Amino acid sequence: MDIFLTRPVSERYLVGALSQQLPRGIDIRDARPMAPLSPSLPSQVRSAEYRVETLCDGSSQDVEASLASLLVAESLPWQHARDTGVRHYDLRALVLNLWLMDKEGSRCLLGMRLRADNSGSGRPEQVVAALGFPVPPLSIHRTELILAPRETGTPRGERAAREYPGRETVAGPGRRP
Repeated sequence: MDIFLTRPVSERYLVGALSQQLPRGIDIRDARPMAPLSPSLPSQVRSAEYRVETLCDGSSQDVEASLASLLVAESLPWQHARDTGVRHYDLRALVLNLWLMDKEGSRCLLGMRLRADNSGSGRPEQVVAALGFPVPPLSIHRTELILAPRETGTPRGERAAREYPGRETVAGPGRRP
């Protein structure tokens, strides 16, 4: 989220002050200064990673084969019903990566990196359905937002890089290799 302050405060102070106002279970993990002319944070999001728990049949190798099969597909025609009608698109173009995190009995924990930009946003429950697993999943947890690389070569981007050199490109608890 973007927050504009009327006076400078330390990142540590800001995180502490905001954390006191939030409901239990919602945590602020970090705060970074941004150049005033920087694009908004939501406009910089390019993809998101998810941890998805779902029911699945077969062995770990069977699940990994299903994930690999979807990833090697050139396209995956999909449709989604909305209030305004049915939208047709290529779901495969929205799936950047899939991996099996854990399998215990009939429960699978899947990792997903899905596109989330102005060209479209992948939805974990649609990927689960495309894999042939029961929908809806047992749980979906977004673990990370991946941001666009910092702009360089533009006066705006160079100014931001000069004034705020430590700007991160990932918002989330950790980066998957």
